[in-house]
Amino acid sequence: MIRTVFIDGAAGTTGLEIAERLAGRNEFSLVALPDAERKDAARRAEALNGADFVILCLPDAAAIEAVTMVTNPAVRIIDASTAHRVAPGWTYGFPELGAAQRDAIERSKRVSNPGCYPTGFLALVAPLVAAGIVARDARLSVNAVSGYSGGGKELIARFEADEDIGFRSYGLNLAHKHVPEMTHGAGLVHPPLFAPAVVPVYRGMLVEVPLSFDAQTADAAFDALAAHFDGSPLVSVSRAGDESELLLRKSDEATDRMELMLYASPDGTQIRLVARLDNLGKGASGACVQNLNIMAGLPETAGLRI
Repeated sequence: MIRTVFIDGAAGTTGLEIAERLAGRNEFSLVALPDAERKDAARRAEALNGADFVILCLPDAAAIEAVTMVTNPAVRIIDASTAHRVAPGWTYGFPELGAAQRDAIERSKRVSNPGCYPTGFLALVAPLVAAGIVARDARLSVNAVSGYSGGGKELIARFEADEDIGFRSYGLNLAHKHVPEMTHGAGLVHPPLFAPAVVPVYRGMLVEVPLSFDAQTADAAFDALAAHFDGSPLVSVSRAGDESELLLRKSDEATDRMELMLYASPDGTQIRLVARLDNLGKGASGACVQNLNIMAGLPETAGLRI
């Protein structure tokens, strides 16, 4: 059976990459509006209510508005915006959180796609909180750098027009919109201190969580992460050796995979947990397609870049 998919916001970076992953697949048929009709409310409403699946690649306010336009109860929605990530009635679309989460995604009619930074943070922290290695009331910090494509068209244009930008730190008001998602998804009492930055590479990101313990904990942390992601088709876990650096390269290829790495002090009391992923892959478009596959009852890696 061929399912129809309407990408609302198909001209944006995330929408374009979703369409690339669906191109040539015989399980789905893309519903597209001509450029002149993309902002026509009547035509959008028709497309939103006529598709089997709707993927929203819109700013938060526009995504909320689009959901109100869907009156057909059979339509299933994946929202790539921040608008519904902690909203009641929406399923958080991170299947790697566990079998129950994957089952909920498969059944749900409203799935909120995770943010790119929270994807790395939750992959590193949620299993350790669940295992009791990191306390729910721990006060964590997360340092992260991303390629500039994650900032949308305006930031892409800014970085490509100004080659002198070497590093852009932001979220300095400590009120980044990803923090509630990180706190809720990991089951934490206190919001983590989030320090994001953008670097002059188009795609790719590193998300780091440093941890310090009173006793040797590195082995237990690694074992918990390795057990949690055992058999995952998209997430790998490794115990780093003597590496002295970790690079993002401008030549890094697009991928829908994510690597989790644990670096530890000799006595195992200090740990640097690092997630490396593609902000446009597992951090956005790849995750949308993975969730779409699960919701449609298909192999979750179909069409992905692995």
